[in-house]
Amino acid sequence: MGKSTFLQDFKAFAMKGNVIEMAVGVVIGGAFGKIVSSLVANVIMPPIGLLVGGVNFTDLKWVMKAAEIGADGKEIAPAVTLDYGQFLQATFDFLIIAFAIFLFIRLITKLTTKKQAEVAAAPPTPPAPTKEEVLLTEIRDLLKEKNN
Repeated sequence: MGKSTFLQDFKAFAMKGNVIEMAVGVVIGGAFGKIVSSLVANVIMPPIGLLVGGVNFTDLKWVMKAAEIGADGKEIAPAVTLDYGQFLQATFDFLIIAFAIFLFIRLITKLTTKKQAEVAAAPPTPPAPTKEEVLLTEIRDLLKEKNN
């Protein structure tokens, strides 16, 4: 066999089943992340914000230095802020996504375990008779007929 080229090696790597499955998982995971982020931002957080006084968590910040405004009213230097609300929102998104994935994996594990238990509990099917057993059965049946 000749020397393998970089492209041949890459093709062999990329065409492995695990790599393709992982790529599909990443794409689906990205889409799932968007769905959960939308769920959190548009469905879960508005009622929570309403309960805590109409606060939008992404707007929470600590102003370390106020913006400098010039005499003409234009901003000379932007404010220096610590946007901890963004962090809280990202943490909440992560917890919701992690919980959803946990429930999904738990469901799959239970279904797999149940299927394995059903397979283990099923009575084993008897093996098919061998040629000798079939022949002996035929001889026995012929002898019974002859004697009757």
